[in-house]
Amino acid sequence: MTASTKTGAAKDTETGAAAAPVPAAPALDADALLDDQDIRIIVCCGSGGVGKTTTAAALGVRAAERGRKVVVLTIDPARRLAQSMGIDSLDNIPRRVPGIDGEGAGELHAMMLDMKRTFDEIVEAHADGERARAILENPFYQSLSAGFAGTQEYMAMEKLGQLRARDEWDLIIVDTPPSRSALDFLDAPKRLGSFLDGKFIKLLMAPAKMGGRAGMKFLNVGMSMMTGTLGKLLGGQFLRDVQTFVAAMDTMFGGFRTRADATYKLLQAPGTAFLVVATPERDALREAAYFVERLAAEEMPLAGLVLNRVHGSDAARLSAERALAAAENLDDIGIVDQTAGKAGLRDPDGSAVTSPEDPESPPSPTRSAHAETPEHEPASEPEPEAVSVEQLTAGLLRLHAERMQVVAREQRTRDRFTALHPEVAVTEVAALPGDVHDLAGLRAIGDRLATGSAPAGAA
Repeated sequence: MTASTKTGAAKDTETGAAAAPVPAAPALDADALLDDQDIRIIVCCGSGGVGKTTTAAALGVRAAERGRKVVVLTIDPARRLAQSMGIDSLDNIPRRVPGIDGEGAGELHAMMLDMKRTFDEIVEAHADGERARAILENPFYQSLSAGFAGTQEYMAMEKLGQLRARDEWDLIIVDTPPSRSALDFLDAPKRLGSFLDGKFIKLLMAPAKMGGRAGMKFLNVGMSMMTGTLGKLLGGQFLRDVQTFVAAMDTMFGGFRTRADATYKLLQAPGTAFLVVATPERDALREAAYFVERLAAEEMPLAGLVLNRVHGSDAARLSAERALAAAENLDDIGIVDQTAGKAGLRDPDGSAVTSPEDPESPPSPTRSAHAETPEHEPASEPEPEAVSVEQLTAGLLRLHAERMQVVAREQRTRDRFTALHPEVAVTEVAALPGDVHDLAGLRAIGDRLATGSAPAGAA
């Protein structure tokens, strides 16, 4: 049972006081999700820096080793997915990942979205050779395909639609683009579809038919929303590029709207499952809560929340308050630094005694700071001061107190999310000591995803 499924009056790990009861959150069964043959698409979403790419890759490895044929689509520019899977590089073509083990194991493929190349593929698929070449070489198109706001998110959805249409994989796992807002990914198909629909094409065609200065003026009105992105193209050449582009693309734009609508419906279909990924931090869980609400409003199927990098302690019974009190008690005993660099205890009468580790050792004489060092005797480094057991113990108690304060803060943050969304299934992934950089690390994350492993001692 994970921390997210516990009920009743929990104990505050920072103060030791009884906390208010928190609602139960159902446990997310990741293996059941991966084994469900009706689930064909899993979308990992959430704010930036919460581990979406690692989660998507770990799910892909686990699903493949449980017998499914999987492709993981990432939009992560850091290329960490390729490195962790032992591939030199990823591109717009799915690459098979070696090293997938286990009896009855399936296959794992991985790819990284190339936004412009995906746009080019759409042109090549929906235009004959001569027209496609004219479009691809057009400066207006090159600016649009490389820099229009929302293009990356839309092209991720286009690529998802292409992969699903090929029916080559029985599970597609999508690592969503790093966006400033959780809305970007969901809005992209509608936004770019609206931009590229037939009505807008008619607006662009009008100035070409009118010609002259009046035509340019009308064009400027229609294109005002695009001046930030396309401002590098100026004057008459700009008009000619637009005319050429529109003439070549006129028959294609209706397809963008159709595919955008189809992709949006695909995201709403029962065969799709969204996983919201977050860390137990206030900002990340606030964004996660917002995304949960948005998915519900759009009637998109939410599988649950992956709570990443959760901290805990094997000594959770010792609260932060008690650990700090014990450390202060050790300080009050009177640990002092001796003249000779030794540490000892202070007797009640104020006299210092030698360290208990060496009770019979007399204080060693110290060399005067001004004494000369013989030429044949090299100058020695000053000996580091010895640290007593009591000092070490006090330091460890303070470290433990800091850890328990982190645990308590994360627990309160989780409780606030659960109170708002008690229906959301949760699985917790314990924080690892280092970065994930190979298949073994991804398997370890997959194990934690499947078991819902909270750190030891988490409340």
